[in-house]
Amino acid sequence: MKKTVNINNKLNFPTLFASTGTLVCCALPITLVSLGMGATVISLTSNFPFLMTLSEHKLWVFMLSGLLLCAGWFAYNRERACPVEPALAELCQRSQIWNRRILWASAVIWSIGFFAAFLALALRQWLDV
Repeated sequence: MKKTVNINNKLNFPTLFASTGTLVCCALPITLVSLGMGATVISLTSNFPFLMTLSEHKLWVFMLSGLLLCAGWFAYNRERACPVEPALAELCQRSQIWNRRILWASAVIWSIGFFAAFLALALRQWLDV
């Protein structure tokens, strides 16, 4: 029996973690500072110094996670066939539902991070707020 590998299953968690990295590096610090919690951001960056590295290389972080999202989207849109056996078919359907949820959650997280990292400051300056 030939074992088939669904590429979407292999891309889901890297995509989720990469898009979460965009949120942690860019959206979270901007949100905390906007809410007047600058001391919290200082505490976070001194306890987790990799946040500064992520922020310094945010363009690469966003490009990598965006590519992973695109790859996940293309893999998800391919034809998928579930087994005929009822137990395996149910497991396959449940897996596809979770794959879709993870992909959409990753896309939302990436969009929030992208807005916070690249658009929020420019929009604020354009509106003179």
